[in-house]
Amino acid sequence: MVSHNETKEERDARMGWWREARFGMFIHWGVYAVPAGIYQDKQIDGIGEWIMNRAKIPVAEYIEYAKRFDPVKYDPDAWVHLAKEAGMKYLVITSKHHDGFALFDSKVTDWDVVDATPYGKDLLKPLAEACRKHGIKLGFYYSQAQDWRHPGGAAAGGHWDEAQEGSMDDYIRDIAVPQVREILTNYGPLAILWWDTPTDMNQERAEAFLPLLELQPGIITNNRLGGGVEGDFSTPEQHIPDTGIPGRDWEVCMTMNDTWGFKSWDDNWKSTQTLIHNLVDIASKGGNYLLNVGPTAEGEIPQPSIERLKEIGRWMQVNGEAIYDTQASPFQRPEWGRCTRKEQDGKTTLYLHVFDWPADGTLGVPVSNNVIACYLLADRSREFSTIQGKEGLTVQLTGDAPDTICSVVGLEIKGKPEVIQQDVEQTEEG
Repeated sequence: MVSHNETKEERDARMGWWREARFGMFIHWGVYAVPAGIYQDKQIDGIGEWIMNRAKIPVAEYIEYAKRFDPVKYDPDAWVHLAKEAGMKYLVITSKHHDGFALFDSKVTDWDVVDATPYGKDLLKPLAEACRKHGIKLGFYYSQAQDWRHPGGAAAGGHWDEAQEGSMDDYIRDIAVPQVREILTNYGPLAILWWDTPTDMNQERAEAFLPLLELQPGIITNNRLGGGVEGDFSTPEQHIPDTGIPGRDWEVCMTMNDTWGFKSWDDNWKSTQTLIHNLVDIASKGGNYLLNVGPTAEGEIPQPSIERLKEIGRWMQVNGEAIYDTQASPFQRPEWGRCTRKEQDGKTTLYLHVFDWPADGTLGVPVSNNVIACYLLADRSREFSTIQGKEGLTVQLTGDAPDTICSVVGLEIKGKPEVIQQDVEQTEEG
């Protein structure tokens, strides 16, 4: 929990697992998976979980979708196992999104999975049990400032139905605060509380939630509560900052296609290469990658998501050492790919993530340190020689690239990196 009296050492200890993890799964799931991007036989533009807002669906009409939300194929153990197989270390699921629908048995409303659906069972409890079983940290997303179902909750998202009218302060007091107490109380130890959309959250409204964090000592929160509360980490969405966010913990959340919540007609899937390059790029700048899946109303993760996560997992099985518990690159982005590093026991291991295996077999690394060892991470017996020059080290590669997406070379050097000043500053798009 954030404390004004927390020392740097205490904060580092609390954030330690998160900084080591580097890779997590986001799950956007709810009643919006029933219309799946289609309303009145029309494809609705925009992200799937916003269909109630985008199509201006009346409250009375939208709540009828819950009668068709019946996730009989939901297998939380399989979901968590998939995350683990992909190399993810934590999971964040939408306990309640902007449509106000709770995936848990809330006592302050009937607009939840237990009371409003034929499924009739809490979806978060078995997921929490599966996370504990597989050693995956669990986090809950909660939309505290936007709720299009309950009166007073639609302030941030606009009004299109008089049923939404009401006091936001009453909504915060009677729905949001009690529900956050429920999710922080009923599911065992939680690692993360992921707020969203701080619009209209003044200081008084935000501070109503802060005492609840004491229910979960050690919990980590993001920067979207509002009211001037910074939280523990920043959350760039759908883009990677050019130079990371120096001096601040941060996590990029991204979709695999163009939506968070399931849309039946969104087939614009990113390639596995793009996803792995994103993961490497983010780690090379010192951030975490929260990669989303959007399950169907029956409780299935779409097959294209499963295929990509398994492919990422195969890469991580070989190269995870170059992602987990690493720090940002000590030098600017090289033309051949990216770099991460670990410093320990008087040496630094630079992990050279080679996107483009050079035709001339050389990698320029702008450091002047003495080399201890240089090898292919996938096969440490495959060693490479290095040459020291005025522009730094040159790694002399042999053979072909072992991985067409990203091959990793381990370069062990003495001491901390002594970076040679580069003449031309490189820029990039995130």
